[in-house]
Amino acid sequence: QVQLVESGGGLVRPGGSLRLSCAASGFSFAFHLMSWYRQAPGKGRVLVARITSDSGATHYADSVKGRFAISRNNAKNTVTLQMSGLKVEDTAVYYCVKESGNPYWGQRTQVTVSS
Repeated sequence: QVQLVESGGGLVRPGGSLRLSCAASGFSFAFHLMSWYRQAPGKGRVLVARITSDSGATHYADSVKGRFAISRNNAKNTVTLQMSGLKVEDTAVYYCVKESGNPYWGQRTQVTVSS
């Protein structure tokens, strides 16, 4: 069955960096659009970044442009979100999402930005 396992979350100070990884299995990863979403406390889920199956195109929320970078390795079935210049408002649970075909959400990872 489809599995998306996120890792790399944690506590970081403002201005710091974190690298989130998502290990995918159970589907043809190389053919699917992949995304990262986040949900801050008391708010809804929002798209953070998206990458096409061949890494030919990426899309970012305005709030993270220039600070976050999404990438994927189709040989290893992984998608990564490199986050730098982290702000307190980036605090959220982050989800790896398989968006094309039958959508599937990972179990999430917590990112906390605090001094």
